[in-house]
Amino acid sequence: MAACCNEQSRGEEESNKETDVSSACWLPLESNPEVMNKYVNKLGVLTDTFKFTDIYGLDEELLGMVPRPVLAVLVLFPITDAYEEFRSAQEELITLNGQRVTPDVYYMKQTVGNACGTVAIIHSIANNTKILSPDPKKAIGKFLEKTKSMSPKERAKCLEIDQGIMTLHEQSAEEGQTEPPSREEPEPCLHFITYVCVDNELYELDGRRHYPVNHGKSSPDTLLEDASRVIKKLMAIDPNDVRFNVVALAPSC
Repeated sequence: MAACCNEQSRGEEESNKETDVSSACWLPLESNPEVMNKYVNKLGVLTDTFKFTDIYGLDEELLGMVPRPVLAVLVLFPITDAYEEFRSAQEELITLNGQRVTPDVYYMKQTVGNACGTVAIIHSIANNTKILSPDPKKAIGKFLEKTKSMSPKERAKCLEIDQGIMTLHEQSAEEGQTEPPSREEPEPCLHFITYVCVDNELYELDGRRHYPVNHGKSSPDTLLEDASRVIKKLMAIDPNDVRFNVVALAPSC
């Protein structure tokens, strides 16, 4: 499956007319570990120690097949009316009750259409730089160095004009097993998000949101199980919709 998403919510079109949302639209990236691993290699992260791998199910036995520690969990899922209602209610609760977000979380907005796959990959790398050691002379290393002190919106604007990352994204989008949808195709609306553990807490990083979402305590050893519990709730919103794909950034074995 390939991500084919707009950066804005279905109810945000009018409000976004007054914001900095980009008119740019990239080709959708496929949720395919082989494609993603080639992509991150070109970006400047070697996959000899950690690489993206499919998660074939969220039950205990199948999760147990994934090597540990898991550095990030990426989910491709459908944006439906039911999901948008869920997201809106969740954000209202966060606004009402507040949440703790560590300043150590690297988070960016998504302002380029269909760039959610790249944003999810950036989130997975940026929050694990000490382990993954991105090459400072290549695209991702340069981007992270340039944006490390920027706001989430500034990072999004920086991605808009990053020709190196855009070119590599487009090349990777052409390498999937399925023909990518057109840049302007509005449906199906599939979207990538990332789960990471930072300062022993589980964070959901979604460039369509206004901020990271803290899902509570976690650890490098339990990240996969903790993320899976949240993903199961996500899947329960539309239990008859099977358009979900989960990938882990895990040790290369």
